Parts: sequence; structure tokens; C-alpha cells
Amino acid sequence: MHKTTDVVVCGSCVVDVLIRPVPLDHPIGGGQLVRTEPMQLATGGIVSNAGTTLARLGAQVAAFTYMGDDDWNHMVQTRYAAEGIDTSRLLVHPDAPTSTTVVLIDEAGERTFLHAVGAPKLLDKRAFLNNLDLFASSQAMLLGYFSLLPNLQHDLPEVLAAIQEVNCLTAMDAAGTGGTLDDLLPSLPHLDVYVPSFKEASHQTAETDPERIVATYRQAGATGVVGVKLGSEGALLCDRDGTLHEIAPVTPPGPVVDTTGAGDCFVGGLLNGLLRDMPLPEAGRLAAACGAQCVTALGATTAIGDFATTAELAGLPAY
Repeated sequence: MHKTTDVVVCGSCVVDVLIRPVPLDHPIGGGQLVRTEPMQLATGGIVSNAGTTLARLGAQVAAFTYMGDDDWNHMVQTRYAAEGIDTSRLLVHPDAPTSTTVVLIDEAGERTFLHAVGAPKLLDKRAFLNNLDLFASSQAMLLGYFSLLPNLQHDLPEVLAAIQEVNCLTAMDAAGTGGTLDDLLPSLPHLDVYVPSFKEASHQTAETDPERIVATYRQAGATGVVGVKLGSEGALLCDRDGTLHEIAPVTPPGPVVDTTGAGDCFVGGLLNGLLRDMPLPEAGRLAAACGAQCVTALGATTAIGDFATTAELAGLPAY
């Protein structure tokens, strides 16, 4: 099938209420008045964060998930349309609400989440297989978050295999604790790209050394690009042939304001680089630059730039 879309981003789609500064080092307690900056509304979750990053880097992006039949849905649709993201497969679930999160952010940009999971948690095998034509028309798909989609987890290997069979590259990100390696293991052979955070990867593998983490994924059956995001220390990526690449961090182009969504933006940048046929180290640098931009403004995608700006920040040659 002719590929009309670059990436379908699937799974977590959230409306975020951003509140800062909120002290996170001690309980607020009842009956208190905490003075903050004006609260802001933003879209969040991997569909929003990676999807918007990819779109601003020039990719044709489609969103795929469940939403509620509510006002939050209309807000997400409007925001995505403004970014050029195809919203035709934002499916309305008849019973569940749109996912929402209150993000409490302290002076240093660290955050705590108050989260109502909502409709995306109900994604299952049938939802994906009934929309297989969307993946057949796309070069790649990105799914998030592993361990937080209980209705899909058992059938995930079958779903990923079906998507690969229609010549669509598969990528996935994790969240929370990352789940267990036993749960992940059946899906690893069906993933073309898997680069979780250090926290998630350590929980999955019981390893704390990034090279041992990557080796554990390989031993468990991973055949695609694997790695681990290391936050302010960059990332470690491993090519399909086993070559390791240390990705140095990119200095943020401003003060750190909010670290929300930096990992999602990293993965969005990585996929964009790979779809541009960049060597893995250069795709990793582009990804690191997306993460560095992300943290300089309130909201995951507020500071994400276009490809030229991001590539310059990454120190990449002209493409």
C-alpha cells in the first residue's frame, strides 16, 4: 500500500492541567492556600508529546486512541488540528472519559502527577486490528505506554506482528515502573525500536548499568534498535547489528522549567531521524535536542522547534 502517513502515534492521550510552582518536598496539607502562576491547559501523553514533536519536525502524523465524548475531546481535536495531526482515528469510547492529569511542578521543574486514566486504557487488540488499514498506510507506528495498557498487554505481540506484516515499523515506549521483563519478553522480537527510560529499563531488567540493560534486552529476543534514555546524561543506543552508540546530552537552549514529556519528545525525535535515514548516532542527537528543547518551557511541546532549529541545536549537518 502507498504510504500516506509517516507515523501513527497510539495510546496515551491526556489533557494536562499544569500548575507551578508547587513545593514537592513536603505535604501541602488541608486548608492551605498555595499561590501559583496562572494554570495552563496542555495536551499530554505520548500521542500529544511525540506526535507534536514529529509534526513540527516535518512528519505526517496520525493520532490513534480512545477519547471520551466530552469537552476535553474537543480541546484535543482543536490542538492537534493546529499542529497538522490527523485526528480521523481519535475514536470516541461510548463509556469512558478523556484521560486527564493535573501536573504539579516545583521550582526546579520536577513534577508530580494526579492522573485519571480514562479511555486510552481500554485500547485492545480489536481496536488495532479493526484499523489495520491505518498502519498499512504508514511508515511507522509508536505506542505508549507499555505496562499501562492492561487490555492490550496479553495480545500485544500479536498486534505488533500484524502491524509489521503490513510493512509498518513498530516502536514502543514505557512509563511508570516500566512493568516486568516477563511481560515485555513476548513483544521484544516484534519491536523495531524500543528505548525506555533508565528507571523503566532498570525495573524491567534488574540492571543498573546501561550496557547490561541493552545486553539483557538482546538476550531476551530484541532484534531492533534498543537502548535506554539517561536524562541529563544523554542516552545509550544499540543498532540492529549490536553496535553501541553513546549519545551525549544536548545543552538546553534555556533554563530548565518543566521536565514533563522529555522522554516522549526524545522518542519522537529519534523516529524522525530514523525515517530520514539518518545513521543511529545522528538520529540520537536529534532526539537529544528534542528532549533539551522540551524542558525549557511549561508543557511538553511548548518549546519544540522545527527540524532546522532542532538539527542546529543538535550540531547536525544540513539534511
